[in-house]
Amino acid sequence: MKEEAESIEAKQRKRSSSWAIYASLPIISWALYDFANTIFSSNINTVFFPFYMDEVLGTNEEKQQLASTFISYANAVASLLLVIFSPLFGVWIDQTGYKKKVIVWFASTSIFFTFMMGIFGEMNLQSTIGGVPLSLFIVVICFVIAKFFYNSSLVFYDAMMPDLGKSEDMPLISGFGVAVGYLGTIFGLLVYLLVNDGNYARAFIPTAILYLLFSLPLFFINRDQPIPKENRKKVRFLTGYKEIIQTFKEMRQHRTIFKFMIAYFFINDALATTIAMMAVYAAAVLAFTSGQFILLYLVSTVAAIIGSFAFGYITKKSGANRAVTYVALLMVIALVIAAAATEQWMFWIAGSLFGISLGAIWVTSRTYIIELSPKEKQGQFFGLFAFSGKVSSIIGPAIYGSITFMLRSQGAVASRIALLSLVVMTLIGLIIHMKKLKTV
Repeated sequence: MKEEAESIEAKQRKRSSSWAIYASLPIISWALYDFANTIFSSNINTVFFPFYMDEVLGTNEEKQQLASTFISYANAVASLLLVIFSPLFGVWIDQTGYKKKVIVWFASTSIFFTFMMGIFGEMNLQSTIGGVPLSLFIVVICFVIAKFFYNSSLVFYDAMMPDLGKSEDMPLISGFGVAVGYLGTIFGLLVYLLVNDGNYARAFIPTAILYLLFSLPLFFINRDQPIPKENRKKVRFLTGYKEIIQTFKEMRQHRTIFKFMIAYFFINDALATTIAMMAVYAAAVLAFTSGQFILLYLVSTVAAIIGSFAFGYITKKSGANRAVTYVALLMVIALVIAAAATEQWMFWIAGSLFGISLGAIWVTSRTYIIELSPKEKQGQFFGLFAFSGKVSSIIGPAIYGSITFMLRSQGAVASRIALLSLVVMTLIGLIIHMKKLKTV
């Protein structure tokens, strides 16, 4: 009886400890930055920028595929810039300890260019380039810059996680951050009330304001733990790459984490491209109106919140390794249903399943990186993790955009074939991960 009572008491302590994590002010303010940047990711990357491009450019079936190509290539360019710099960000973290300080600058730059998207999107410039309005070109350039700095801030944001709690609490902290982030998606979509007349450029400035507002708690509450100046190495551009090359030379010592990054490369290829192309695909293939898509996106977001909380506990119980496998399987099922969908209700099922997997992948992958990487190289491995993700974020949208461009005369069939390419990518990632799973 005594042992049973002690066991119950231990479980209660564990439960109260979990709730204490969610009540910690630094963790709440850290999670609110996820809330803030997800408003950007959702409103700009997934919903209103694609809607704006389709509104300005997609005046017929063929031009809808051209709008898809434009969006795909803009995302690919933003990812290419991150590929160049993200490994250096990790080295910077390990050498200086600065994370929050850099987030402030990067987020502020992203917010500024999001605001400028709204300014130029509302302008009626008479000039055109190849029949495309000059204002649209400027909006696309602002989008690329805003997305690059948004993505760059996430390298430092993810690297803040180990400073927030004990290693055994990382799945719950990660899950909490992702769930709060997806609440940001729901809140950010209130901007739709300002643009339901079809003028989607009007969504950009309110999004920038919300992004700033919910970033402020992290800006003012969280603190860096900088490495003392006398212990720092001089951070130089080429020196950073030399350290990364050295880490690759030590690959045998970190074989598991490198294999995971290869698997994640393919899984994220499908993930990033689906996020970017979901709105245009729904409109071009299944004739979703903007209002219908917003409702679908809300349902997917609720599914993502459920998925992130659930996979926080699944990851803690089964381990991040196996949890990634479950997520990849869900993604394959969701993408196959979406590619085969002939009725809108089928896309609702696909969207809900994709929402669960989207919420879960951030929880499982971030936790796994922390589990596998040595503490003194955590920043570097988070940088390489972002590098792996963003290289795939170039290739996925580039392949998708090339397919829709080459087959644009085929109308909706072009988008279906492009989406099937993402199923292939996810399966490759899943096979690599499952082979690695057997060796762990």
